Amino acid sequence: MSNASLSPLPSSDRPDVAARLREALLAAAFTADGLLELLGAPAYAALSRSETVPALRATRGDTPLEMLVRLFLLQQPVPYARAAEVLPAEACLESGWLVGTGEDEVAATVDVRPYGGPGGEDWFIVSDLGCAVGGAGGIGNRAEGVVLGVGGASMTLAGITVRTPVTSALDLGTGSGIQALHAARHATRVTATDVNPRALHITALTLALSGVPAADLREGSLFAPLTEGETYDLIVSNPPFVISPGARLTYRDGGMAGDDLCRTLVQQAGDRLNQGGFAHFLANWEHVEGEDWTDRLRSWVPRGCDAWIVQRETQDVTQYAELWLRDAGDHRGDAAAYQARYDAWLDEFEARKVKAVGFGWITLRRTGAAEPSVTVEEWPHPVEQPLGETVRAHFERLDYLRARDDAALLEAAFTLADEIVQEQVGLPGAEDPEHVVLRQNRGMRRATKVDTVAAGFAGVCDGTMSAGRILDAIAQLLGEDPVLLRDRTPAQIRRLVEQGFLEPAG
Repeated sequence: MSNASLSPLPSSDRPDVAARLREALLAAAFTADGLLELLGAPAYAALSRSETVPALRATRGDTPLEMLVRLFLLQQPVPYARAAEVLPAEACLESGWLVGTGEDEVAATVDVRPYGGPGGEDWFIVSDLGCAVGGAGGIGNRAEGVVLGVGGASMTLAGITVRTPVTSALDLGTGSGIQALHAARHATRVTATDVNPRALHITALTLALSGVPAADLREGSLFAPLTEGETYDLIVSNPPFVISPGARLTYRDGGMAGDDLCRTLVQQAGDRLNQGGFAHFLANWEHVEGEDWTDRLRSWVPRGCDAWIVQRETQDVTQYAELWLRDAGDHRGDAAAYQARYDAWLDEFEARKVKAVGFGWITLRRTGAAEPSVTVEEWPHPVEQPLGETVRAHFERLDYLRARDDAALLEAAFTLADEIVQEQVGLPGAEDPEHVVLRQNRGMRRATKVDTVAAGFAGVCDGTMSAGRILDAIAQLLGEDPVLLRDRTPAQIRRLVEQGFLEPAG
């Protein structure tokens, strides 16, 4: 399917019409909160699965909000006269937001999804028809240049991004513009790039309809649209990371072999970051026979950057191929074509000796440290989004630990982080537990096994005594040599600080 099958887009040169349309949508409560109240949680959740029947049933009335949901989210034509009572219909027809369908009806040319910003903003995400919730597979739209709306990956990336005020931000591979919207809240200048010119056009519409200043939009792949020496305080990217044979779908297939696109993106980002700047990526990576996947990812990290890489899930190659074949709607088409594409995917993996594919987050921070820190870990468990502040604090703690040797650490005081609980694990009736676990109820929601000394140490950390004095007291209580206890405990203290169980006092 080619780009010719995609609908013409509204004009991006009519900010006046976008402003009037925005005003009309807000007046009718066509917002994230209004949508949830109208549809109810089950129908609202069904929309995120590309299932429209519950929402159609919930919008059989004739209120302005019901009409707008049918028009902009469910792709239903509505009477022109009714649309004109709610919207600047004539201006929307002229500028391309609406199109006449005969019999005095109009239809939308794009999806418009209400989206609530983190500060309570009423934003609107524009995307191609049938793609408002970020899933092209649900409606079988497999056009090459299709632009999706907000999906789970977009929300994940927005949630893990550090949101400190910055001068400049780069949204690389902007798609429908969701990351550019978020960046505009805390960046003075936002640049958005995409290899797909249709995506840049839709990003312009998203920003205009959301009442957000226009971004600097540039066409091109990876960092090619940037000038020599151009750097940023923040880089975010939800790239076309799918590892696939060929580059059939622009929104997901990077067109490079294996995971080379993600590797290239990460490796080149270091030279584009200002000192102290952050880069956040979603990525897929290969698990290759005879190779440690953590070593593979460590090799991606550019010089001069700290890194925190979290693998959230893995799939074997058959699961992975099936996931993306279904995403494109291939399972609904010709059986022979589906089998041929499945075969091609497995041939690709076999040739590269790939046994599984990992998915996760990669965060870089430009540092002046002589020895940058690279953490690669697997954490498939539930976390508490948004995680941006957790990510920022992780790197701040790295700086703290890097600047202190064990002697300095023992002179410092610490406090127990909020909402940490202790669990004792052992056989029923046993006098002593087999082991003690500290568990976080916020952020990454980590759990870590500790010995009785570390558990006792953490329990009395209130910022009033140095670590060394606490250990001396514990040694006296347990009848241990305080010198030996001071020697062997700093490694546990470092781990508890690094993972966010303990925080430096003051």
